[in-house]
Amino acid sequence: MTWMRALTPLLAFATLSFALPARGDEPFLPITSSAELSDEGGATEVGDLIFRGGITIAPDAVNIGGISSLAWDDGELYAVTDDGRWVILTPEDLGVRLVDARALRIDSLRDTKGKALRSKARGDAEAITRLPSGEWLVAFEQDHRIWRYADITAPATGEETRAAALIAGAEANAGIETLAAYSGGLLACGEWADPARPNCLRITEAGAAQFHLAAPEGIAEVGGVPTDAACQANGICYVLFRSYNANEGNRAAIVELAADGTTRTLAVLAPPLKLDNFEGLAVRETPGKTFLYLASDDNFRNCDPAPKPGCQRTLLMKFEVKPPPGGTRALTPADFAGSPTARPAVRPFPEAASVSVVLETNLRPITIALETERAPVTAGNFLRYVEEGRFDGATFYRAMNLPGEREPSGILQGGTRGDPKRILLPIIHEPTSTTGLSHVHGALAMASAGAGTADGDFFIMIEDQTGFDADPKANDPSWRDGFAVFGHVTAGMEVVAAAQVAPRDAEAGQGVMKGQMLAEPVRIISARRASP
Repeated sequence: MTWMRALTPLLAFATLSFALPARGDEPFLPITSSAELSDEGGATEVGDLIFRGGITIAPDAVNIGGISSLAWDDGELYAVTDDGRWVILTPEDLGVRLVDARALRIDSLRDTKGKALRSKARGDAEAITRLPSGEWLVAFEQDHRIWRYADITAPATGEETRAAALIAGAEANAGIETLAAYSGGLLACGEWADPARPNCLRITEAGAAQFHLAAPEGIAEVGGVPTDAACQANGICYVLFRSYNANEGNRAAIVELAADGTTRTLAVLAPPLKLDNFEGLAVRETPGKTFLYLASDDNFRNCDPAPKPGCQRTLLMKFEVKPPPGGTRALTPADFAGSPTARPAVRPFPEAASVSVVLETNLRPITIALETERAPVTAGNFLRYVEEGRFDGATFYRAMNLPGEREPSGILQGGTRGDPKRILLPIIHEPTSTTGLSHVHGALAMASAGAGTADGDFFIMIEDQTGFDADPKANDPSWRDGFAVFGHVTAGMEVVAAAQVAPRDAEAGQGVMKGQMLAEPVRIISARRASP
């Protein structure tokens, strides 16, 4: 079996970025620092949530703060503030952990005439959600209304009136606090807890139905009320409750609300955990995982220039919802369809000569462009294995997780697995420093124990793994030589991803490979040149 060196895991670290004042909706780097779940450290879970990192965001010259609702859409967090502005923030992850914010935009919400909402009475935005159609809804307090936006950065296009019954006769500061859309429905809730007055409304094709959503134990007794919500596409919603009193300070709770109305308390956040006035909740779905983001409303009472009694900060935290008892089902290529991981590799030299090969697996086919011009020896060797049928019946048998911008991230290894009936003689090494290729997302490289030892085993990159590239300045020969890239997956990365996250045998494998062997290897039924 071919051995591969292990990469040293990257360490997450606190970040401090210097921001420039924003002009309009111009992106800029916010000033951030890392935040843990507890000031005492060590806390990694609360209830059915796993803490996946947090950051604090300084107010900056543009007065970032007042966030009162949050929504996830296409890799970004969208928020509205209680002074009539929208915020678009791009979080930065290391694997599943939130470590920073790479960009932020902020500007005024606008009315149907394009005018900025300057006054508190008109601009007190409390909820935001995006409909399956792509249209945004924003709910306002004081001057109670829900406006529609084709583009959150553009003027409003009209009004949504279906939730008007929920706030009929409501006081100025007691309107709709949550909006959460999903396929076929819309959830709206108000910020009150009196069971005699239903605080939520679910709107579907069948009509609108009001109901009361009670605060869970642990926050109900200190006045917990709904303050934001987010729904998955299947209609499962998550509702954020908050509370504050002088004796207890802030508390928060997250309740899972099923389409049939049944509830489950996921977590109650109470001292000594790090808490703020959490008002924003967003849900992010990835294959096999559900993440929740919490954002606080600092009400512009920040801790600069020095901490003082009662000061608050804009705090953004990320959690993963624990899988159900028994774990999640095995993921399939269909689960990754349309995800960032399913994107094909980008060939750095698209005009260079190549040969396409299809690996037909028991999951789905994987199409590869062999870089016959840039890496002629290595690509030619792989092509020989294909044409002589040496990969027919072979397997993808090993998966390794590595740090990356998103999950899954790592490698999937396959090939002859040392079978003497399949392997050919080792080939000379073509380092990336010579070929100009790199271990980017979707690249193929030869597995080896050093230069000149590669034969019939190869691995595929999931997300960029450029630490495998040759480093001519390195003292260690293995790092100096690196591994030889020779092809790119042009279709079927969803198959690679599904195989990489498949269950592994905890006892199989030796040395650094122990626990990396797939419990059920993915079979390569056949390998052949692609049809012209």
